[in-house]
Amino acid sequence: MAFCLKLVRPYWKWLSLVLVAMLIEIATSLAAPWPLKVVLDSVFNSQPLPPFLVALLNGSTDRFLILNATVAATVIIALLQSASSYVDSYYSTNIGQRIAHDLRQSVYAHLHRLAMSYYDRQQIGPIISTITDDINAVQDFVSTSLLDILVDGFTILGMLGVMFSLNWRFTLVALALTPVLAFFVYRLRFVVKTATQDVRLRQSELVSIVQEGLGAIRVVKAFTQGAFERGRLEAKSLESLQAALNARRARSLVGPVVTTLVALGTAAVLWFGARLVLADAMTAGALVVFMTYLGKLFRPIQELARASTNVAQATVGLERVQLLLDADERLPRSPNARSLAAISGRVEFRHVNFGYKPERIVLSDISFVAEPGQFIGLVGTSGSGKSTLVSLIPRFYDPLSGEILIDGQDIREFTIGSLRRQIAFVMQEAQLFYAPVWQNIAYGKPDATRDEIIQAARLAQAHDFIEALPQGYDTVVGQGGMPLSGGQRQRLGIARAIVRNAQIVILDEPSSGLDAESERLVFEGLNNLLKGRTTFVIAHHLHTLRKADCILVLNGGRIVERGTHDELIALRGVYAKLRAQGDDGAAG
Repeated sequence: MAFCLKLVRPYWKWLSLVLVAMLIEIATSLAAPWPLKVVLDSVFNSQPLPPFLVALLNGSTDRFLILNATVAATVIIALLQSASSYVDSYYSTNIGQRIAHDLRQSVYAHLHRLAMSYYDRQQIGPIISTITDDINAVQDFVSTSLLDILVDGFTILGMLGVMFSLNWRFTLVALALTPVLAFFVYRLRFVVKTATQDVRLRQSELVSIVQEGLGAIRVVKAFTQGAFERGRLEAKSLESLQAALNARRARSLVGPVVTTLVALGTAAVLWFGARLVLADAMTAGALVVFMTYLGKLFRPIQELARASTNVAQATVGLERVQLLLDADERLPRSPNARSLAAISGRVEFRHVNFGYKPERIVLSDISFVAEPGQFIGLVGTSGSGKSTLVSLIPRFYDPLSGEILIDGQDIREFTIGSLRRQIAFVMQEAQLFYAPVWQNIAYGKPDATRDEIIQAARLAQAHDFIEALPQGYDTVVGQGGMPLSGGQRQRLGIARAIVRNAQIVILDEPSSGLDAESERLVFEGLNNLLKGRTTFVIAHHLHTLRKADCILVLNGGRIVERGTHDELIALRGVYAKLRAQGDDGAAG
């Protein structure tokens, strides 16, 4: 409940307007049958008018005047009801849309605050399903069902009050079957909620399979596993289909059961009421009002029964959204953390130990110093901990023990954003976004000028091929955009790092999988990037480390050798063996 109140609080003014319109709608709904009662009883049968109507007509008993007044009242009631219905419908939809927008922004922002360890264990499919389907369910509930539930609930209370004032015994007859209906709705809500949870789970799994299959489409095609992937999707789609049918079966019970109970209740009231009219214990007008109210009473009861399924869906959606927002796998933040300003780039590891799980140590007692402007190479067999080591510098993870310092200060003393702004990355495969070339380069520095972007592209040896693209720097690349070669993508990644102008650079096998010419161009760009910067390079080809000031050789999560290329070759240890096995021995 507190979560729901937090969502609607920013829109209390609109909500107040909706509530006023809702009260007018309820009042006009209660007043709607009364003009007909006046016509039947006071125009046709000369029954005395209610005192307030006598006062409005200045005591006149002229039947035509009464008829004209009731006709005018009918039109006024209808106009008020229509206007109030429009207002509450429009503004409730507005509120629902804005709440959905706020939820998406909150969830997405929260997901970006979570540590990398959260994503190491989570599938992206369920997260996408929550941001889309579950939030849409909440939006639909707020936009339509919530207002309908409030209107229907207050309308029922108002009608019951009027009906009891007219004839309490008759009202009890009319409500005889209501407890049965209420029990049915109560029980159905839990069935629908369980079925909806199953549907959401199956849909999330379905999204995950589609995302995995399309995200790895090159691998799928390379290994001719299209039939296998289609089979996976078909199996999961059938599970989703069965879950949806189970949920629909439960929801489909609402209409027939409620219609049957309403028909029985209406028949009982008609039989009993007609007997009262024949016995002169009730006027025909009163019976018409009663029957009208009864129809109006059962309609909101029917709507409430149907709305119970929407409530169940929205409840499941909110629970899944809340589950994401409750995830608190964030890196510890010092309350006194300060912004990291300009740095010289000295990086030091002091007895650092790390494991993705405390019981499984990946790095053990890592200690070294990278002086400003030094080129540090990292080599070792696959799984030796090279990528893990460099991921600790920008605090993608925190060590279990030990310290990492920049310019002599523990990196945990700085805000994460300011720390990462001092670091530029070139990954093994440059991730391009569906956006123009210039925007992909400026991703490293969103406020970069056009001249800065072009200068970065020139230094990365990317300007010439960019100019040859159909729209030059405005050509859309990335998923669904202009396909680029691996070398071209890497040079855009280097340009993105150059425009960032950071003092620390991390290169994670930047030339892996490239042909000789592409590798040459990539390293020309890298040479321009690395001048005067503290650089960490995970090497795929050991010959690229010949100019390294220091090479750290990792094995089993430990630094087993360190030194220059020539020193390590002379040592005839692990590095020399990797060199003898060929450059590919250092991959991983």
